This record gives sequence, structure tokens and C-alpha cells, in this order.
Amino acid sequence: MDKLDDVSIATLRAANIGEDLLPSLSRDDIKDLFPGPENFLRRRAIWLVVNKDEKVDTAPEIQQSPPTGGSNLSKEEASTSKFLTMSNPQYIVFTDSELEQVRRTYFEQKRLGTEHSVALSNELLCRLIRNTMTNMISIARATEDCRYPTKHEVNAMAKRLVEYYPMIKGQSSNSEWEHVAKKLMKRLSNVRSPRKAKVPPSKKRRQDTEVSSDISTTDDVYDGDSSASTIILEHSPISPMGIPVLDLSTRASTPLQSQDTSDETSGSVDFMDSLKPQARHYKTLQEMFKSKKPNKAAITHLLNLEFESRRCFITSDVLKEQDRPTKILEAYPCFRELDHVLDELQRVIQPTNSQYISEMKSRWEAFYSKVQFYGVMKKAMKPPKTLNGVAHVTAVFRALPLLFPSSTMPPKKLGLSSEALFHVLTTSEDPDGFLRQRQLSCPVVLVSKDNCMIAVGNMPVTTFNTERFNEGLLYLMAYYYALHLTYPKCISTLLSVLQTEILQDSIHEQDMTPSYKKAIGEWKSFIE
Repeated sequence: MDKLDDVSIATLRAANIGEDLLPSLSRDDIKDLFPGPENFLRRRAIWLVVNKDEKVDTAPEIQQSPPTGGSNLSKEEASTSKFLTMSNPQYIVFTDSELEQVRRTYFEQKRLGTEHSVALSNELLCRLIRNTMTNMISIARATEDCRYPTKHEVNAMAKRLVEYYPMIKGQSSNSEWEHVAKKLMKRLSNVRSPRKAKVPPSKKRRQDTEVSSDISTTDDVYDGDSSASTIILEHSPISPMGIPVLDLSTRASTPLQSQDTSDETSGSVDFMDSLKPQARHYKTLQEMFKSKKPNKAAITHLLNLEFESRRCFITSDVLKEQDRPTKILEAYPCFRELDHVLDELQRVIQPTNSQYISEMKSRWEAFYSKVQFYGVMKKAMKPPKTLNGVAHVTAVFRALPLLFPSSTMPPKKLGLSSEALFHVLTTSEDPDGFLRQRQLSCPVVLVSKDNCMIAVGNMPVTTFNTERFNEGLLYLMAYYYALHLTYPKCISTLLSVLQTEILQDSIHEQDMTPSYKKAIGEWKSFIE
């Protein structure tokens, strides 16, 4: 009660309310004691004193589209945010398709009054506890070195889990969330503390440009507890292992560059200060990459936090273009997965549009259906006999460079311009042998009977199912953006059209070649 003014203390004492009864006051009780708008600040001060141990701010809820094939969520289901903002870090409630399915079933049954029949299995509950704590540890350590979630943060997360997944509530009304908090604390207690490298006192401290040989090499699966492989991003431009390290000399190519040259010194200090937390995020990412099955949601969250420094590194002149794909994929192995590459494309073009990928795919479907008739009209392809199949997609992709031609012819050994986009392997062709003989360094899709492979230059990157071959050009464009690659001249017009029409990314005036202007003009006339 020391934080209250004299009028508030006198009123509380007149009502025989001491410090022991103060925590039991509700909003209505406080309003009865201090009615009227003139006592608003007094009511607020008392409420903050009453709830000083339970103050939790929630971040705005992320808008999510309703699941396909299901009913709309109830208001009670949609009102619970997946984000939990404490004083410094922002934690996220773990979820996946199975957990969301059980959650939707619970709220559907609750509308019928039979929610007690819905329960979370032990397997899903263990997965929820394990991944939630792993995410919390990763985010806490990204905020501050060797930091772990506090008991207050664990309790707050337990309450939020019970709110988001009501089916895990305890039987007793007084301990609905305490059993969840105990499981989270038990998981946290099983995490080993980070170990610091032991350096003999007689030896001199190594220079910052050297890599420590005391890095742990254990094969244990990472669960957010190790601090090995500590990388200092602020010191050297490139580490011997290809780890992305940032130099202030590269800031001229980033949005963080100071607009006024007279403020160069202060701009450098601010820029360095902004990189320090991002350097910690990158260190946490490196630890998570060591896991056999790293958590995708946690990696996506850290990639969002570390975006500025990553793009400074990728778009700078530190790396030569022929070495850039290898170095970037060594530093960020998550970009070997299509989901993370598409997310990076969205961060580069429309970082605030959470629906960008689905909108881009919708634009591609419309473009893909229209361009077939455009190809028939231009006599670049035969009338389509079927609407699916690898053979049909191959015919459309081969016609695209002819419909949007570039002024530069492809190399003679390459043959068709479409070979810069994709290549269908014959039964006698070996993918490794084909890549070794490939001349171009741009991304390409290799199509076989079993699956499709994306390669950059001579390096295989990832594979995907042949059923998604019709989206192969979207994946290629994502790699062009994620790895900051230059369009090959023989297909530059086609890729520029995809950039403006499908990705909705503007093109520089100097890149609007006569071939592009002519091709885009004829296409606009056709669709109109």
C-alpha cells in the first residue's frame, strides 16, 4: 500500500481493508470504493498493486485463414492469442496440424455441450510441452546469452497454454494450469547448463579472427541447452567455415544506411548496436541447425528477427556471386527447404503480408491457365489435350521463353532457352553427371520419374514431389531472391515478367529492356 496516495489509503482503512485483504479485491469492489471518473487513476493504481504478480501483456493476434474443409472457429477459440509478450522476449505457443485439429474438435463439441469427451493424448501433450519449452529456451537465449525462462515466464506460458488448449485443464478449479507449469519446469530442469570452454591460464587469449578449437562435438540432439559454436558476427567479414559475418563496410547496400553523410559516425554506432541482438539470434540458429529435426516455427521466428543482418550479408560485395549460393546454404541450411525459401521471398517483397504466398500461388494459377491459350494463339505450343501431367507442364514451360523472348540467344551447347529453367532426365542420364557438365550457374529444376530436384549451378539443393512440378518456376524465383542471384540473359525477359506479374515486385527502369516492354505489352493486350 506504500504506492497508493493518502486518499486511497484512508478510504481503504475506513472500509477495514488492510494489506491482507487487498489482493482479494475485484474490479467491482474497487469501483464501489472509488466511484466516478475523477477516481479513475486511483482505481488503476490499486488494480496494478492487486495484480502486480500477474501482469501479462499480449501481443496482437495473428490473423489466420480458416482451415479448408472445416467450419469457422468460434469467437472463444479465435480470441486466444498464440503470442505471449513478457518484459523483454516474445514467446509463442507451439502448435501443429494435429494439435489444431484436437483444438477445433474441442470447440465444436463445446458448442454442443459435450466438450468433456475431447482429451489430448499423452503423446500430443508431451510434444506440446517439449516443443514449447524448446521454443522458450531458444528465444530467451536469443535475447540474452545463457539466459533461460524464469519461473514467472513459465507460469505465464502455462496459463496461456491452458487458455489456448482448454482440454488440458486440471480437474481442480484452483489448479487448472499448475500441472502444466510443473511439466514445463521439469522439462526445463532436464536441460543442461551451457558450458564455457576452459582455457589454461598460462596460454594467451586467442585473437578474435581465430576459431576456437574447444567447440563441443557431441552428437546429442540439440534441445536448446548448449552454447557451443559461438560465432562473433561483429568482427571478421568471413569466417573460415563460411559463417555469415557482417562488416560495417557493407551497410551502404542496406536500408540501415544513414541518409546524411555528416552523421556517418553516429550511424555506424547505431548500426552496430542494431546488429548485436541479431548476432545472438544467428548463434541460436546455428545451434538449432545441429538438431536432426529442428523446430520449424522457432527457426522461422528467429529468421524474422535476424532478417536485416542476413540480407546485409547476402547482398553485400563480401561474397562473389559464383560462391554466394554455397556460402549462404552453408550458413543457413534451412534454405534447403522450400517452406523457408518461400518465407524468405515473402520477407523480401511484402514482409507485412502474411497471406503473400497463398496470393502469389493464386496469381500463378490464373497466369498458368491463360498462358496456355496465349501459347496456342502465338503457335508456340499445341492445344492442350489434358490439364495435368508432367508432359503437359513440360510443354507449357518450354513455350514460356518463346512467348516472352529475350534479345540474347542461349549458348549453343545449352540448346533451348527453357533448359535454363528445367531439364527432363532420360532413363540413361545421371543427375550428378548432368550437373557436372552444366554450364549455367542459375537455379534449375531437374525432372525424373520419382521426383523433382532443384539445383543451383552444379549443386543439388532440395527435392519435391512431381505433383508440384507446375509450381517449379515459383520455387526457382524464390531461390533467385533468397540467394540474390542475377537472371541469365537468355531468359531474363521471362523472369522479369514473372517478377512483375506473379511476384508483384516492381522492376527498375534500367532493367525494362525493349524485349521486356514488347513482351509485357503483348501479354497485357491479350488478357485485356
